[in-house]
Amino acid sequence: MPKKILSFVARSGTGKTTLLEKLIAELVRRGRSVGAIKHTVHDIEIDTPGKDSHRFLAAGAGAVIVASAREIACFERRGAEPPLEELAARLPEDLEIVIAEGFKRGSSAKIEVHRMARGEALVCRGEADDPALVAVVSDAPLALDVPVLPLDDVGAVADFVEAWFGNGDPDGTRTRAAGVKGRCPNH
Repeated sequence: MPKKILSFVARSGTGKTTLLEKLIAELVRRGRSVGAIKHTVHDIEIDTPGKDSHRFLAAGAGAVIVASAREIACFERRGAEPPLEELAARLPEDLEIVIAEGFKRGSSAKIEVHRMARGEALVCRGEADDPALVAVVSDAPLALDVPVLPLDDVGAVADFVEAWFGNGDPDGTRTRAAGVKGRCPNH
């Protein structure tokens, strides 16, 4: 069964990473297991030149896995960007919540992070009316067809995320308190 994924999207400089850092910490504090996937338009070099794993890749290996008792890292050379669903399938099966940062053009469910100082237009509404948008987190009140959550209230965002993933809040009490009318559809 494919994992449900919730992508947080926004214009650059809006504060997605800061929000997600706080959100992940809050969800973990609540006892949830969380996975995260980060999209970037830049080339990445996360291995260290001179280390064995880097040397294996430089020699032509298509992929290298580095493992210790605490962490596993996989370095893989690709010719094209893999779909978000393929990346999520690589995460451990026991994760309750999978959050992605970016992937604006993907079809997964999205929460848009919006700051009025970065402009009034939304990425997922207006010209690009994305049907996968399930909520907006903003520092300003907005009249939209999806719930608008306060940017400065990570607890309300966590309540919404838990409800969307079907974790906790079985009667919708916290979700309604966060301004959400009913449950969000499963994508």
